[in-house]
Amino acid sequence: MIRKLAIIAGRGTLPRLVAEAADAAGTSRLVAELEGFESPLGAGATRFRLERLVPFLDHLVDEGVSHVCFAGAVHRPRLDPALLDPGTMQLLPRIMAALHDGDDATLRAVVALFEEWGLEVIGVDTLCPDLLPGPGALSTREPGPQDREDATRAAAIVAALGAVDIGQGCVVARKLCLAVEALPGTDAMLVHVAALRGRDGPWAGQRGGVLFKAAKPGQDRRMDLPALGPDTLRAAHAAGLNGIAFAAGSVLVLERATMAALADELGLFLWARAA
Repeated sequence: MIRKLAIIAGRGTLPRLVAEAADAAGTSRLVAELEGFESPLGAGATRFRLERLVPFLDHLVDEGVSHVCFAGAVHRPRLDPALLDPGTMQLLPRIMAALHDGDDATLRAVVALFEEWGLEVIGVDTLCPDLLPGPGALSTREPGPQDREDATRAAAIVAALGAVDIGQGCVVARKLCLAVEALPGTDAMLVHVAALRGRDGPWAGQRGGVLFKAAKPGQDRRMDLPALGPDTLRAAHAAGLNGIAFAAGSVLVLERATMAALADELGLFLWARAA
């Protein structure tokens, strides 16, 4: 049972959706934000720094928090050694080792630290299961035979990328990989594809292809599930793609009704692909 929920909120729509789900369930909650990554729930939020993680964890316990949910986008912050408190200083070797081992290792280390304070970390899907669609097209348009072949090829690429902790998405057209998601993220990848197809690009004027998103193999679903929102659809259209495919049940679709209507408006498909 959730006595009190702490939403560790980042940027984007997701923190608001999680807060609304908690409020609808009558769950007591507070909002906390990593300094420099203010969320839409910023008013009245508790702000903290990674250099003072121990005082922050103590604060959550003092506030009666029993469960924690991470929601929204953040990037790795720069650490300022001058701001470290003695307690967090003792954890620094663990934190730094995790930061150097990749995103998955970092997230697992964060979960472990919260659990050591008796705080249970739960995933967004626990609070908002409707954000993870099952198999099928959300749009009127459905993927064609070539789109399905591209999605199959892309799923294999994303699985390989995820196995080495690189990314959660790629773009494939006619079974050729045009781009893979890395640290800059999905938006940067789609801007790159749009540039390839621009007037001076090597594939000028060519359209078609699929953006595919999926969780990494063995990913801890409590943290960093891939997400799709309206801006992703707009970027996919600007990149000349036919649509977006994603792994059913493991990708968060934000504002589903808006997404479906926008996909139809742009002439794209939005397809949850069964594994």
